[in-house]
Amino acid sequence: MKKVLVTLSVIALLGGVAYLQRAVIAERIMAKGLQTRLGADIVDSFDDGLHLALCGAGGPLPAPNASGPCVAVVAGKRLFIVDAGTDGLRNLGRMGYAAGSIEAVFLTHFHSDHIDGLGELATIRWVSAANTEPLPVYGPMGVTQVVGGFNMAYALDEQYRHAHHGDTVAPPSGAGMTAKPFAAPATGTLTTLFDEADLKVEALAVNHAPIKPAVGYRFTYKDRSLLISGDTSKQDNIRQFSQGVDLLIHEALAPNLVNMMHEAAEAADNEILAKITHDILDYHTSPVEAAETARDAGVGHLLYYHIVPPIVFPGQETLFLNGAEDVFPDYTVGQDGTTFFLPAGSKDIIHSRKSL
Repeated sequence: MKKVLVTLSVIALLGGVAYLQRAVIAERIMAKGLQTRLGADIVDSFDDGLHLALCGAGGPLPAPNASGPCVAVVAGKRLFIVDAGTDGLRNLGRMGYAAGSIEAVFLTHFHSDHIDGLGELATIRWVSAANTEPLPVYGPMGVTQVVGGFNMAYALDEQYRHAHHGDTVAPPSGAGMTAKPFAAPATGTLTTLFDEADLKVEALAVNHAPIKPAVGYRFTYKDRSLLISGDTSKQDNIRQFSQGVDLLIHEALAPNLVNMMHEAAEAADNEILAKITHDILDYHTSPVEAAETARDAGVGHLLYYHIVPPIVFPGQETLFLNGAEDVFPDYTVGQDGTTFFLPAGSKDIIHSRKSL
């Protein structure tokens, strides 16, 4: 008993000392952490292949684990971003990606939830690495207007940053973005945007009418491949160009859950929400339809993203899928931070991170 009391007294004493010295301890831990974190880029640790991370797994509705649509693709050591939804850039930072190394952004279409983080992404990419060239932003016709608007909106901010930090941080030549427009490909064809150093990036047409144009993107690096659908209804064009890809990243809206929202909106006499929940059903893909596309294309794995409505409580994922798991069992319902690795020279599909 005496030994127990002595042990407890020592523990209490040590605890008291630690409490009194908590600021000193926190300072040392923080200093060590900053040394490790600042300047680090997770891409430097990647093995050769295709890496994909969801920097935003959701759509326009707020959710605890699904920010606005944003997809990071690393081919070898080259970092690209597809769409720039809310909090996408900050999630990239949480995952350890260096914004300054972003080589280009690809936009699928110009709905607000896919572009609203674009200005912040371009700004931090510029000043975090003193980039001397603007951020290239690829997109179908209309991207010039979008990029021009952001450049105009951020013009004063760019002046402030240069005036404060000078060329060391904010060289004027690297501010803003450069639009890289391309004609949306016809159904059944692909438009090649990159074809160099073992990497090919191609655009394909999707149907998100009345939003036109809208595209998806296929990335091929060495012997590995993935396809990102963007927002779309179920399309045979996606099935065609997903044939045999290792990873299909497909948007999904659950009609059963949206219909529940619609009925609740009508019961609450919320005419606006009732109208929205009626209208959005016709230009998205259900989880079952995405699973059918994955099955028919013979893809290696299906990753759901642009999740609508958000999955916020236990058991809701089953309602969201609504039988899709029986159609194509090799699937993952994405969250912010969900990451996959496709090693070059292999058939492996490695789910390397579940969430942030």
